[in-house]
Amino acid sequence: MDQSQQGGSSNISTHRTDDAMRIAPTRATQLLENISTVTRRINAASNGRPVRLVAVSKLKPANDIRALHHGPTHQQHFGENYLQELLEKAELLPRSIHWHFIGALQTNKCKQLAQIPNLFVVSSVDAPKKADALNRAREQLLVATTITTTSSSAEQAQRGGEDDARLGVHVQVNTSGEESKSGVAPGPEAVELCRHVREKCPHLRLRGLMTIGAIARSQATTAEMENEDFVCLRDVRDRVVRELGIEEGGLELSMGMSEDFEGAIRLGSDEVRVGSTIFGQRPARKDAKVMEDVEEGHS
Repeated sequence: MDQSQQGGSSNISTHRTDDAMRIAPTRATQLLENISTVTRRINAASNGRPVRLVAVSKLKPANDIRALHHGPTHQQHFGENYLQELLEKAELLPRSIHWHFIGALQTNKCKQLAQIPNLFVVSSVDAPKKADALNRAREQLLVATTITTTSSSAEQAQRGGEDDARLGVHVQVNTSGEESKSGVAPGPEAVELCRHVREKCPHLRLRGLMTIGAIARSQATTAEMENEDFVCLRDVRDRVVRELGIEEGGLELSMGMSEDFEGAIRLGSDEVRVGSTIFGQRPARKDAKVMEDVEEGHS
């Protein structure tokens, strides 16, 4: 289950090796079959509308990520929850990967986070001070690497066709009202945070809104039963677009995980975050490895 997608710092044990990252053939085959099945389900639910698949790879080894990225599916977008784990994986894996940070965002971690060159989006912005911290850190990265907002076509291709070097962000909305969930409240608070990002953070790009809804609503989502959290996020998006004068289609919805992504797509989601359905059950954090050892003869 992907409901617990947020958490604190990682204590994952790292085992580095000079050998190429190998993966057992049976594991590679299973991963490719799983992601192909998810992709078919996404396509069936979307009726041809493009929907981004973020493979949530937290607590899973870089070997798995590499197999999916270099495999026939060429999966590009991967989601991580823990800063240290993301930093280690980003160093090991190709820059062509687009990383999504989907964990709870702490202001004091924003500097390290925003300076990951191939970080595609931070999906858990829920306060102006966190947006400000990301903005300052991204500016420092751009100055240090002399990247400008009039980047070359080659640089744009490296970032997946983006038209500038700004860091993408999603404003997280607490659509369920649960105290255990992060996010701004639906309504004026969400609108004002979106306004702040657009008007006060020139090195950030507001990509859209994100929610992690209530588990009970997620489990109850069917073709006949609409998820209230998804309806709420769509309504908040429409209000933000209207009040900030954003063109239609200018803000995406990031909603839907392993248990409910098809229902989210039917309600307009542009991005779904799927983890266990692709990677299987996760290990305990104390047992997780950034790189998996593969015995000789099993590569």
